Amino acid sequence: MPKMKTNSSAKKRFALTGTGKIKRKHAFKRHILTKKETARKRRLTNDGLVSKADSNNVKAMLCM
Repeated sequence: MPKMKTNSSAKKRFALTGTGKIKRKHAFKRHILTKKETARKRRLTNDGLVSKADSNNVKAMLCM
């Protein structure tokens, strides 16, 4: 049986924490930032966690 391949786009977007949760970045922080409030942009800077509903799919893409 062939080896499982890691999804290249997933390995760039997600990281595993020490407790086994999956870390992610927030969307909407790349461009067109002039119309967004400063507080909103500051909140989007922080990392988030992948929800439990999506974590199994992400782990499958990362071959975990």
